Amino acid sequence: MSDLPVLPIYRPVPPTEAPESTCQHGCGCGHAAPAASPAIDAATPPSALADGLQRSVVQIAQMDCPVEVQLIEQALGKRPEVAALSFNLLKRQLTVDHQPGSQAGWLEAIRALGFTPLLMQAGDVAPVDRPTPWWPLAASGLAALGAELAHAWAGQWPWLSALLALGAIAGCGLGTYRKGWLALRHRTLNINALMSVAVTGAVLIGQWPEAAMVMCLFVLAERLEARSLARAREAVSGLMAVAPDSARVQQADGQWQRLPASQIAVGQIIRVAPGERVALDALVLAGSSALDQAPITGESVPVDKTVGDAVYAGSLNTYGELTLTVTAQAGQSTLARILHAIEQAESRRAPTQRFVDEFARRYTPAVFGLALLVALVPPLLGWGGWLDSLYQALVLLVIACPCALVISTPVTLVSALAVAARHGVLIKGGAVLERGRKLRALALDKTGTLTLGQPALMHWQALDESASAQHWRDCAAALAARSDHPVSRALVSAAIDGSQVSQVRAWPGRGVGGALDGQAYWLGNARLAQQHGADHPALATHWAQLAADGQTGVLLGSGRQVLAVFAVADRVRPQAAQAVAELHQLGIHTVILTGDTQGPAQAVATAVGMDEVRAGLLPEDKLLAVEQLIRQHGVVGMVGDGINDGPALARADVGFAMAAAGSATALETADVALMDDNPRKLAWFIRLSRHTGWVLWQNITLALGLKGLFLALTLAGHGSLWLAVLADVGASLLVVANGLRVLRYR
Repeated sequence: MSDLPVLPIYRPVPPTEAPESTCQHGCGCGHAAPAASPAIDAATPPSALADGLQRSVVQIAQMDCPVEVQLIEQALGKRPEVAALSFNLLKRQLTVDHQPGSQAGWLEAIRALGFTPLLMQAGDVAPVDRPTPWWPLAASGLAALGAELAHAWAGQWPWLSALLALGAIAGCGLGTYRKGWLALRHRTLNINALMSVAVTGAVLIGQWPEAAMVMCLFVLAERLEARSLARAREAVSGLMAVAPDSARVQQADGQWQRLPASQIAVGQIIRVAPGERVALDALVLAGSSALDQAPITGESVPVDKTVGDAVYAGSLNTYGELTLTVTAQAGQSTLARILHAIEQAESRRAPTQRFVDEFARRYTPAVFGLALLVALVPPLLGWGGWLDSLYQALVLLVIACPCALVISTPVTLVSALAVAARHGVLIKGGAVLERGRKLRALALDKTGTLTLGQPALMHWQALDESASAQHWRDCAAALAARSDHPVSRALVSAAIDGSQVSQVRAWPGRGVGGALDGQAYWLGNARLAQQHGADHPALATHWAQLAADGQTGVLLGSGRQVLAVFAVADRVRPQAAQAVAELHQLGIHTVILTGDTQGPAQAVATAVGMDEVRAGLLPEDKLLAVEQLIRQHGVVGMVGDGINDGPALARADVGFAMAAAGSATALETADVALMDDNPRKLAWFIRLSRHTGWVLWQNITLALGLKGLFLALTLAGHGSLWLAVLADVGASLLVVANGLRVLRYR
């Protein structure tokens, strides 16, 4: 049947060096996959290739499951001019690293397998699949039904039943026979080979109506399954469809012309009208509007954008016309990187999927061997007739296909990856998703994660009554406007531009000073006040209160006199308290790991309800803290910005990067990238992970249970080809439908 992994690159190795390996194709074929190495990226520039190699991308419409992948691997893997292969079943594309000038040879090898390879050039769009007509299958079904009726009511004309059955098999089963013959030629036991043998055997022993109906049911199930799996493909590829394929571009003469997005370069000027979607990542040059960024960040409310703000490809412009300068080409936009990360994620096989593949690798040959014993042993020992034993063996052949089991994991995982991306949560593979349901503790960086990362003025107090508190506030704002320090910037006022300040002087790590209306002032921390020998009787009291509240004090002074004290603090995110409460409901132990001092860290922890605070940590201290949490709690996650918290993120079982939209580093390094600033999505990810795990084991139990039941019925002499096919295709459709339920997760 079908499957949806993105299979890894491999380099062919001589037979004498080939390591023992489990099936990596998801087909239960028992074929040992070649040794795997890091997957090649079709977007990698040619300079990144090995010397003398060329990279080609081929579209193969018939390549929609691991059966075809395996055949192509066997055909190309032994060719000396082919250095590496990478399969993307989601796009039905094959990427080949090969010797220059060798395309004709390996393309012909693909055609020899019955496939139609289409060589893709940069910027090409994959062709749309043509729907397969249903009328041949419908006609074959009617013929199979006629064969049943002729067999039951027209026994004197057995040739009529046989003729209708052959017509039904020829009408819908030639494709299955062709695939089965290719598989048998390459010594592979897949569903097409097993089905071809079973139907042929039924014909040879005179079970004409049953052979016809079995083939029709099998082809019908494949069609329904392919239609269902297309939903999983569309859920991911539909992410890119939101970005328009063209945009209005300003020409050298000032005129505007609509061009394909693939032809627009970085730095060119584009215009987006109200109601249009942005075609490329860009910065706002002119205009203001609110943009719906849901396809990228999952935010349900449009975000206000003005001059200097970044906008993402795929965002919907709601009301104002925007003039933008392009910052990334079409293939390098944030949306494109998200889609690419999802495709790469599918190659990271989850533990459950590896278990299923290992089981399937052993299951199919075992049941095939059992079928041979059932066909030969009873007649030889006189326990039954040859025809009855052969019939039961054919039933076992159909049961030998582990399609429902193999397909149960990838369709569920792909659905989970797609629904997470729609909600602005980018998950780097099924293995990460499975670890997420086992999380028992979560360590969070403070600044930018639980807080906004933007210090703000909380309150101020005048210590000198020679002028009003507002006057000292304006003086502080004027000085702050001449400083780049984040704490000083919190004092900047829109009404004061700082241009009236002269003789500006900066003391790095302490503050800034300057002359205002002929009077010298300074603005900074306690060390700057100490440097000027400044003091005030009430200053100690204010300083103690600021420390207790977890706030940072900024002093305004002149000479040795302190004029005012300002309290600055990083504001807690509005969703942080609810996010922590939801984590606690899931049984997650929460810890702040921050380089900030104990006072501000404890204030934030109290405000949001964290279980534990560890402050004053350097990056290596955070790493040691995560290791200690792992020893205490087991599976631990770490939430940070993906850069400063790098060591701790790498050591954690699951690393989360906050606000990853637009950050290539976060997209590449984090296990889970939260595309907006909402910490509530941490709990949402854990709930999705647990829900997906539950659906996975539902599917595995269902598939194994039905196989075991019909295996027992067959060995007890109560099996039939009808029941075997219904069990096989029925289980496949059930697990596909159950896996697709994850797409509706909210």
